[in-house]
Amino acid sequence: MTTETAEPEHAGYLVAPADWPGDAASIRAIRDAVFVRELGIPADLEWDGLDPDCAHLLAYDMQGNPIGTARMQADGHIGRMAVLPAWRDRGVGGALLLMLIELAAAHGLDEVYLHAQTAAAGFYHRHGFIASGDEFAAAGIPHIRMTRFTTDP
Repeated sequence: MTTETAEPEHAGYLVAPADWPGDAASIRAIRDAVFVRELGIPADLEWDGLDPDCAHLLAYDMQGNPIGTARMQADGHIGRMAVLPAWRDRGVGGALLLMLIELAAAHGLDEVYLHAQTAAAGFYHRHGFIASGDEFAAAGIPHIRMTRFTTDP
């Protein structure tokens, strides 16, 4: 993973590569807050054992506090995108997503995919993802598979 950071102009945050297990406490805190406590996903489903083999990102506010996270598996499966409520609708999720797409392209992947919560499908669509297949339930929440090329076809 690269060591570059991305900071959208005037956004008040930055996105940087994270290291598992070095940043595990920060990643866990965000995902526990969003997925386990806010969405009610059982902890044993959230902590699937795949994190050591994934590329991770963390978003930080300008004081260095973690505010968002996302991961990508080696096959281009993006997941576990979580942004703390106070930072939503401020571009953090989009910045995390775009950095993972760039990372996938840098690793020679032509395509990335994710399982979007159906309620969030519009967000992913605005970032170039196309829904495919039927809706399905994951952790009791409706999801849809979405894919996107990492470069222009």
